[in-house]
Amino acid sequence: MADENRPKKFLHSRTGIALIAFFAIGAYFLWAEHRAHVASAVPYLPYLLFLLCPLLHLFHHGHGGGDHKGGHSDHDRGGERR
Repeated sequence: MADENRPKKFLHSRTGIALIAFFAIGAYFLWAEHRAHVASAVPYLPYLLFLLCPLLHLFHHGHGGGDHKGGHSDHDRGGERR
């Protein structure tokens, strides 16, 4: 049959299942140990996100669409430097 010749997907292999189990166990212990810290930070999360906005604007360089209106880059000039 055609299904026998098709390669197994990584997450359906033994290694993938073990990796998923490892991450699930790690996530459980991470949540169990840090639940109090997360619960105490919940009222402040909107303010923290608002305070992170200036950093986002400093480090965010567009959406990668390549549509730079009015701007000229080396790529637009064919890669030659002036």
